[in-house]
Amino acid sequence: MAGFIDIACNFTHDSFKHNLDDVINNAEQEGVEKFVLLCASLSDLDPIKVIQNHAPEKYFISAGIHPHHAKEILKINFDELLSKLTSVNPHAIGETGLDYFRNISPPDIQKKSFSMHIEIAKELSLPLYLHQRNAHSDFIRIIKENKNAFPKFVVHCFTGTQEELDEYLELGAYIGLTGWICDAKRNIDLRKSIKNIPIEKMMIETDSPYLIPKNLKDKPKKNINEPKYLPHIANEICELTGYGLEELKLATSNNAIEFFS
Repeated sequence: MAGFIDIACNFTHDSFKHNLDDVINNAEQEGVEKFVLLCASLSDLDPIKVIQNHAPEKYFISAGIHPHHAKEILKINFDELLSKLTSVNPHAIGETGLDYFRNISPPDIQKKSFSMHIEIAKELSLPLYLHQRNAHSDFIRIIKENKNAFPKFVVHCFTGTQEELDEYLELGAYIGLTGWICDAKRNIDLRKSIKNIPIEKMMIETDSPYLIPKNLKDKPKKNINEPKYLPHIANEICELTGYGLEELKLATSNNAIEFFS
């Protein structure tokens, strides 16, 4: 029987510095069998190698620079970025994209970084792992302009509108859903729209240690999210869509394997 696959695990975060083995074991006991290791900064690459080498059968890797850290590209050229990202033998390129919510890196630098990642995905024939917040107009324009440059893409941690969802799906996107859908008060539109996501385009994620499900009965100290809560998110999706849990688990796991393999 297939297990769950969590497509967003920020295991290089300090929250997991001393207990990652326990985090993995606890997730496996809840039926989560594979994890996608995310790279937010170039400084994550070496730690990701160490984690992946410990049990390579458990992990996929997505390598890139998060929009928050896009200023890192000012210190390197394209060939250097390509060399760094390929050093971990990634299964996807990212987390890249645009985030105008805080503009930790200026928008023009974010766009340049996004374009560099697209070129790398094209050169390596790898899928893109994308992040978008408060930047849909520029984000969708760049995707449309470059759609033939990469084989496939996932919009991770989707929290947008039905209109945005329709645009992504029209371009063939996979959609990543997090514990954000577990907040019935703040996410009414999202909770309505997910039933319009074809199951063959759906993947699930915790984005741990972030975005702990709002409706967990027993929240951990410091609200640190973990992959062991992925089945909770899956159950919420099932309630909102009418899918059976085994149906959802099998479909989303197969989607992840197809995407990252």
